[in-house]
Amino acid sequence: MFSPNRVWFITGTSSGLGKSLTDILLANGERVVASLPRYKDQLFAYKLDVTMEEQVKAALAAGVEKFGRIDVVVNNAGIGLFGEMESVPEEDARYIMELQFWGPIHVMKEAARIFREINPPGDGGRIFNISTVGGYRANPVLSYYSASKFALEAATQSFLREMNPSWNIKGCILEPGGFRSEWSPTSLFRQTLGKIPFLGDPVKMGKAVLRLADLSMGVRSELAGIWTGEGVERSVAEHIATGVLGNTPVELPLRVQLGSQSSFLVKMQAQSYNGRCGAVGVD
Repeated sequence: MFSPNRVWFITGTSSGLGKSLTDILLANGERVVASLPRYKDQLFAYKLDVTMEEQVKAALAAGVEKFGRIDVVVNNAGIGLFGEMESVPEEDARYIMELQFWGPIHVMKEAARIFREINPPGDGGRIFNISTVGGYRANPVLSYYSASKFALEAATQSFLREMNPSWNIKGCILEPGGFRSEWSPTSLFRQTLGKIPFLGDPVKMGKAVLRLADLSMGVRSELAGIWTGEGVERSVAEHIATGVLGNTPVELPLRVQLGSQSSFLVKMQAQSYNGRCGAVGVD
């Protein structure tokens, strides 16, 4: 049975959404396995390169040893990679696939084992994979970045369908639009990013992730109504806004867009697909 002080395992917590989510969770009494050396009673800090499967297993095992279980996983580690396909060094292209595709895969596989074998039978767990609107709509100079997110979304969908319902292992793909973060190491990019008015707030996005976890786990949250889910699919947003949850879990959609920018771009891309789909009769 899930309780409000669940154990979260979060990657990519040095800035942006990961840092904001970690701060929000700790402030609300949740326990976190992450890489921020604060809140020593609630937080287990670790060093992790998600591209190294053995490090992933060791970090999760250490979290279990510290807290006895893992309830929620958030795969958030990632970076930006800009450049035309022909100009990006292959080494960089391969690294972003290791980080943003294979990294989450390593975490998902080990988390599923813990949900089944360590947590009490039937408790299961939740997996939130942070993708992006670029995982649904690819743009120029982001080919390898988008490819890693497209691959992650496909793998997540397949993985969730492989889970036996009795295990109670569920998940969701989160697709943020732009938001302020140390996503790119270049100062020029950060200066440009700071001038864009429509960027989302990582604190609001962090609160959204917590509320989505509450909804899917049947946990009443003190955050009910704080964030009404701008850009989140309407059925989920309505549950968030009412705050009337009790102990009845809500089935999450496969994908949730975070922010109006992401919602707009995904809808535009979906309309484009519908308008351009064709078939050739070969039966």
